[in-house]
Amino acid sequence: MHRFNEADAGAAEEALLACCGSHRWALRLTAHRPYPDIESLLAAASEASYDLRPADLAEALADESWMPQPLLGMRAPGSQAAHTALRAAHAAYEARFGHVFVVCLEGVAPEEMLDTVLDSIRTRLTNDPDEERLIAADELRRIALTRLEHLVATHSGAAAR
Repeated sequence: MHRFNEADAGAAEEALLACCGSHRWALRLTAHRPYPDIESLLAAASEASYDLRPADLAEALADESWMPQPLLGMRAPGSQAAHTALRAAHAAYEARFGHVFVVCLEGVAPEEMLDTVLDSIRTRLTNDPDEERLIAADELRRIALTRLEHLVATHSGAAAR
């Protein structure tokens, strides 16, 4: 936590952008340092996530599409047919909503990921765009909090060595 609090503003913002691609979110969290503990940082991050404007959410979702990773769920074990269905579902989702599909998979076992992602995409494809924007924003918030917690824990562990 100390390392994050003491980092220069540019480095802190860059680290935060790896957690959530909204510059407004990252700037807000950077500006409110120092945080007394991880719980305070996570609470501030959650609050900042709820305050994302539509443009901020679009920026963060666009950033997710640039992440160097395969489609969500594609690394999970499963049949070729299931992976083909997943690719088709991702394409349908992006065509309908105009952004990548996001879902927090924290706590989901690797062997359940493909089915979890596929079921989630299929369910969410029935949402209207406004409803889906709210769900995507909440999933993005959960993902950002998980990444942020990992970021601070990793840097705290490195500093303790």
